[in-house]
Amino acid sequence: MSKTIFVSNRLPVTAMKNESGLDYKESIGGLATGLKNYHQQGDTIWAGWSGVAQDDINEEEQASIAATLKDTYKCLDVPLTAEDIEMYYHGFCNETIWPLFHYFTSAVEYKTETWEAYRRVNRKFFDAVDPLIEEGDTIWIHDYQLMLLPQMIRDKHPDVKIGFFLHIPFPSFEIYRQMIWREEILQGLMGANLIGFHTYDYVRHFLSSVRRLLGHEHSLYKMQLESHVVQVDAFPMGIDYDYFAKTPTPAKVTQEALDFVDTTRDVRNIVSVDRLDYTKGIPDRIKAFKHFLAKYPEYHEKVRLNLIIAPSRVGIEKYDELKREIEVLVSEVNGEFGTFNWMPVWFFFRTVSQDDLIVFYRHSDVLLVTPLRDGMNLVAKEYIASRNDYKGMLVMSETAGAASELGEAVIVNTNDHEAIADGIKLALEMPEDEKVERNKSMHRRLSRYNVNFWAKEFLNTLQGSPDERIHTEPLNRLTSGASEFERSYRDAQSRVLFLDYDGTLVGFKPTPEQARPDAELKQLLAKLASDPKNTVVIITGRDRYIAEKWLGDLNVYIVASHGLWLRTPGDEWLMTINIDGDWKDSIRPIMETYTDRTPGSLIEEKDFSLAWHYRQSEPDIAGVKRNELREALMSITQSMTVGVLDGNKVIEVKDSRVNKGHGAHQVLSRGKYDFVFGVGDDRTDEDMFNALPEGSYSVKIGKEPTAAKFRLKSSRDVRALLKRFTEASEETSAKPGESS
Repeated sequence: MSKTIFVSNRLPVTAMKNESGLDYKESIGGLATGLKNYHQQGDTIWAGWSGVAQDDINEEEQASIAATLKDTYKCLDVPLTAEDIEMYYHGFCNETIWPLFHYFTSAVEYKTETWEAYRRVNRKFFDAVDPLIEEGDTIWIHDYQLMLLPQMIRDKHPDVKIGFFLHIPFPSFEIYRQMIWREEILQGLMGANLIGFHTYDYVRHFLSSVRRLLGHEHSLYKMQLESHVVQVDAFPMGIDYDYFAKTPTPAKVTQEALDFVDTTRDVRNIVSVDRLDYTKGIPDRIKAFKHFLAKYPEYHEKVRLNLIIAPSRVGIEKYDELKREIEVLVSEVNGEFGTFNWMPVWFFFRTVSQDDLIVFYRHSDVLLVTPLRDGMNLVAKEYIASRNDYKGMLVMSETAGAASELGEAVIVNTNDHEAIADGIKLALEMPEDEKVERNKSMHRRLSRYNVNFWAKEFLNTLQGSPDERIHTEPLNRLTSGASEFERSYRDAQSRVLFLDYDGTLVGFKPTPEQARPDAELKQLLAKLASDPKNTVVIITGRDRYIAEKWLGDLNVYIVASHGLWLRTPGDEWLMTINIDGDWKDSIRPIMETYTDRTPGSLIEEKDFSLAWHYRQSEPDIAGVKRNELREALMSITQSMTVGVLDGNKVIEVKDSRVNKGHGAHQVLSRGKYDFVFGVGDDRTDEDMFNALPEGSYSVKIGKEPTAAKFRLKSSRDVRALLKRFTEASEETSAKPGESS
């Protein structure tokens, strides 16, 4: 029976070692609440770190923690050392990922040793969950600490459903590109079937980075990879609405909270709730409140800002400095505006229980939430839910993820102290009927889309995520005689190998001229061609002059210009069909216009074709201009003998009678072959695949739909396969009694 495995950096229960032994405390709120029903009732297990460093306990205590977590809480402890926590969590997670993803680029630290720790700990998580994974399981991985884990699981367990949710913002491409290990992180995430974010802004940023850095295009937020489909979507996280909407149990409310209610009846309360972090914009919030008091003196002795800040990362210099800055700012405001009877800012540096928070929320006229950048900010939702009288008002910065859902709140620019001051005044003076109307809309939304709905929607989407597979089979490298593919190669007496050039034998380069063959490739082709049983054919869209210059010294057939020209080893070039290039004079000006409009694009002119390359262009601009150019070319060529061909980051106009299928036929008609092999990477190679006789081995490079029977990932895999061909040839010729 299939099960669900939740994986997060921390478990929903924390183990603690004290003088009396081991103790356990369950987490409340957020993720723990959202997944509680699934975890308690279903066939699930939750993997994560218990909170106790492996170095601080002996083997007996470690075994006890593991057993208790498994038997009592259905959890799997992932043991981490103090060094792991320091280098992976405090290091790479909080010194590199956290500031970068929150747009604090000046605070980012790039250290190879912390990156290596991040990789190592992600591998520890994989090693911990690997023995539990069975076919048909669902795995839901959470947050930025484990972004390499999805692909690690995918590599070994290709048939399980893998979900990943990022609980912090995903930055724009211009920010994310600064990450040194940017491709590795994206590739790790792309192992998931479903990747979730809080807002569509983050979805857009992620897809943009994937397109620019990995080259994967999406269709309706889905990307087809070699092994699976990756779906990306927004799932705004909700709260436990019913918990915050109901009246707290009196026994759980502290006397301090009750005293707050009694002592603030004569002032308008503004509450601000955060943990200590530089992304929360707390200093600017205090400055904005100071500006409010200066601009609107009529509120002196009538309003009070209650600044509740939960300690975070105590002992880290950057956070200690932030706390000191906050204390100084609070002191300045109170010193300048306070009186003997009134202190405008009250600063509480402590953790407050959720029941006490509900009391604070319900007796505060305004919640002030102005983070510089926040993935969601559930405090805003908690405040709205707690004000079940619909009379409170939320002032929130537009850079909080929740702003996209709570449009009825007073939305401000977090850097504009004037706007925040005016926003506070607007919230305090808003007519009651307008407040009620706005709050009711937000309440309906929050009650419907609560944290349970969030978890259910994500898991249902993951379960229904497409199982679309590439219809072709992956073609692994030849390894032994047990392979049917290798046996066919070894047993053949006359072989023909059709090899596309760009994207197949060599990887793509910024400009066509940079794709000249390296020494390794030329040696490999020469060795292949040295087997008398092999006919090696380079079949390319390149013009004959470049093909001759780069490959003319090899004992290979060359089919150039998509089949227009054929050169047998040692002979002159032969035109396979009579055409002319007079049409180019009407096409060239159109391509030149779009080249001027699309920075990074260029025109490649061949004997009887024109190609517009846009690989180096900005993808968003290139996507628009490519479609415009294609439409223009399709329109003008309707009455001509030429056609418009879409390639890999190239649009080519050529005679429609000429294609690689035509070129392959020219070679096939010259002999009889009992082993036919063809490999290519783009749409121009589909004509070749279709022209190969039944029983041929056709191989597509990449993930696009194809007529080929097999698939490889990259030009590196092609070279490895061709190298194995040469080894198989040598092994065959070395057998006693076999001719070479």
